[in-house]
Amino acid sequence: MTLHRLNPAALSPPTGFSHAVTATGTRLVFLAGQTALDTDGKIVPGGLPEQFEKALANLLAALRAAGGGPADLARVTVYATDVGAYRSHARELGAVWRRLAGRDYPAMAVIGTTRLWDEQALVELDGVAVLP
Repeated sequence: MTLHRLNPAALSPPTGFSHAVTATGTRLVFLAGQTALDTDGKIVPGGLPEQFEKALANLLAALRAAGGGPADLARVTVYATDVGAYRSHARELGAVWRRLAGRDYPAMAVIGTTRLWDEQALVELDGVAVLP
């Protein structure tokens, strides 16, 4: 399996994401949206950084269960109920990403939404991974 992260000079330099990812492998893993639910089905206490950390940990746990790891992520979509808050916490969220997932960034998008399935959720992440 090989993922190539592409960041053309004709585009603005990416920070915390890759502009494009090409993948070769034998298995695709489609990861369902994960919020900051704990094992009891309750949103973890705290604000956006705490919820982002738990949602990312949940996404990576699902990926590990499928036999993959963070470097296998080709695409991640972040849904945020407050994009302004997401931007203001970008450094902190980036540090969480690097600690849990490393520096092999997938193609990413952040999409603003008025509400998520779990009403107390501030953020949700889903993704696609390519495994050997």
